[in-house]
Amino acid sequence: MAAIDKLIRECCPDGVKHLPLGELCRIRTGQSISRAAIAMEPGEYPVINSGVDPLGSYARYNTEDDPLGITSRGAGVGSVTWCEGKFFRGNLNYSASVRDRRVMDARFLYHFLLYGKAQIDALSTFSGIPALNVSNLVALEVPVPPMEVQRAIAEILDEFTKLEAELEAELEAELEARRKQYAYYRDQLLKSSEGLGESSQVVLGDICTIETGKLDANAAVKSGAFEFFTTAKETSHIDVWRWDEEALLIAGNANVGDVKHYVGKFEAYQRTYVLTRFDRRVCVRYLFHLVSNGLQEYLSGRSNSAAMTYILLGTLKAFPVPVPTLADQERIVAILDEFDALVNDISVGLPAELAARRKQYEYYRDKLLTFTPLGA
Repeated sequence: MAAIDKLIRECCPDGVKHLPLGELCRIRTGQSISRAAIAMEPGEYPVINSGVDPLGSYARYNTEDDPLGITSRGAGVGSVTWCEGKFFRGNLNYSASVRDRRVMDARFLYHFLLYGKAQIDALSTFSGIPALNVSNLVALEVPVPPMEVQRAIAEILDEFTKLEAELEAELEAELEARRKQYAYYRDQLLKSSEGLGESSQVVLGDICTIETGKLDANAAVKSGAFEFFTTAKETSHIDVWRWDEEALLIAGNANVGDVKHYVGKFEAYQRTYVLTRFDRRVCVRYLFHLVSNGLQEYLSGRSNSAAMTYILLGTLKAFPVPVPTLADQERIVAILDEFDALVNDISVGLPAELAARRKQYEYYRDKLLTFTPLGA
């Protein structure tokens, strides 16, 4: 950053001129395209239309080496796109073709427009179908520092983008490896005789009380003091409670089969199953891991599909439960809780680390792309 600051001071000590985007670029609309047309003539050329991701791949192209675009209509209005080589530009994507490459570097302009998304949004209309009219877009003021400054900034920001993508891929790979390792050991512990040790076989309905909540989801109160489980893992709040004990909650519909271990005062939605009053032969945390691991597979082909998918009470009660000794249950719980904590720590750490890196990237990007206007 010190080097680029010095370069900016040396190249433009009195500030940087700003020009309207329409003076720097030719703004044109692509050609009409539909999913049906793409399906009839699939091919190798990406279709860039509304939004950042390609609409599909088409047999024809209408654009070559003109990568910079801006979405003109729809939910993705104002999104800045970059697609190199040959592609098909749809009618919901403006091209921003640099008029004089000795004056404006296209990659620098790409980063500036990404940075200036809020300014582009301010030029858009959001009543009805969101739209960005070309007559407004061409007036967007763009800083035009000397070319060596533009290229140096574009190179730095491209490197930041590359590093961010590499970090995300690395952390995702680490998380996936830990998940696979966790799943392997969980299966070994909960599905094999070596993991379980000597065990008897019962069904879920024989070792706990299974009931449901009685309230509709709209019973939630924003300022309520108690947890209100609308599924096993999704909660709102309520000002009354029905249970005050250790429980397992199982989503009976919506996120069918999700399981939550909870201790305390709470209420539950009428299609959330609540398991309490556990047999002394069973460690509740062991049962949590067993049900979390095996319920989805067990329910496959057994859930009832009418207006929506849900679990029948009789089906849930019949879920098979191997019951090893309490010592073996506690051993299994200790191992799986440790793995669970590791995976969850990485899951929390992944977005946290990415957010920190993105914040760092945005800080430097803001410094690099903010210029004092000439003569100000």
